[in-house]
Amino acid sequence: MFQPLKGIRVIDLSQVLAGPYATYQLALMGAEVIKIEKPGEGDWTRIGGPLPELAERRMALGFLGHNAGKKSVTIDLKSPEGAALARELVAGADVFVENFKPGVAERLGLGFEALREINPKLVYCSISAFGQDGPLSNRPAYDHVIQGMCGIMLTTGKPGDGPVKVGAPYVDYATGMNAATAILAGLREVERTGTAVQVDVAMLDTALMLMSSLMTTHLTTGWKPAQNGNEAWSASPSSGAFDTADGILMLAANHDTQFRHMCRAIGRDDILRDPRWDCVAERHKNWKSLRETLEQTFRSKSAAEWEDLLAEAAVPAGRIRGLDEMLAEPQIAARGLISEIRIEGHDGAIHIPTLSFKANGENSTPDQPPRPLGADTEAVLHTAGISQERLDALRKANVI
Repeated sequence: MFQPLKGIRVIDLSQVLAGPYATYQLALMGAEVIKIEKPGEGDWTRIGGPLPELAERRMALGFLGHNAGKKSVTIDLKSPEGAALARELVAGADVFVENFKPGVAERLGLGFEALREINPKLVYCSISAFGQDGPLSNRPAYDHVIQGMCGIMLTTGKPGDGPVKVGAPYVDYATGMNAATAILAGLREVERTGTAVQVDVAMLDTALMLMSSLMTTHLTTGWKPAQNGNEAWSASPSSGAFDTADGILMLAANHDTQFRHMCRAIGRDDILRDPRWDCVAERHKNWKSLRETLEQTFRSKSAAEWEDLLAEAAVPAGRIRGLDEMLAEPQIAARGLISEIRIEGHDGAIHIPTLSFKANGENSTPDQPPRPLGADTEAVLHTAGISQERLDALRKANVI
């Protein structure tokens, strides 16, 4: 099994989505991830959701999706004894992850400067809404707030619509992936230099980088992106959304070769002979007439029929599907994107995502389902050299 991070220990103080998704990637690559949670409560995502029998056990679906393969340790970090325990765990770790509001970790005695004194080869990852510096750094935010601020909502939807949020919490997940990449880079830098590394990952930064080409064009020319509906950013008349007999087809015949293959695949060789559309420049000049001609043609068959015909001609195209339809496609099983776990108190399997890439032809799956709150507290602390007598005292004081 692909486990490049086997032997790497991660202390994970993060909650909710971006941080836990980052450390989930690390766990899937073989790291030992120790998730520290508040006694009696745990990660906020442990409760709620559509299956009350799981929420009652603090194993809600929103938690299960990105916390498998981790250990759960409960520590009250607001108590001096709890913060001291966390520092003891950090002494034997390789990576530390937190997503507190900037300044909170320092107040707890868990800031970068304090921890690198304890562990001079630590990769310290902070995940926040706006980063550790700048005039917005102290503000809190969630995915939809960042979506509203970063500009993406004013490019989403049809012209004339109000701002439209992207349906999934894509900023959170992208930030998690960004953080995982930063941590991997940090581990390599520690290996190269032998000194601790602090990586600072921000949701706003990540959201803007997801719009890199738009940023570059705006900053260079002053152009402002506007709502573009379902049309392609290429502005090609043979790309974008096309109505068919039963649904919408997304098409990307951008360059000349794709355009010619498309015309032949849809039985419209005559388009290639029309002087209005016989080269890229003329096609852009006569965009409206070409678009109307293509739309009329695409209405003659179903979206699925067109998708198959265009695929055979190597023209990028796909009918719009619901998530349920896509997940039922054989492609998903072939790629190994979903893993099944079993949770006590729930009949049947729960399906969670695996690592988002293959290595050596295989996909990495979690080695165990998410753990009940605090299930590994004593075992992990014993391993760190904490005596049973001290553990009993800490438990009695509600520190663990």
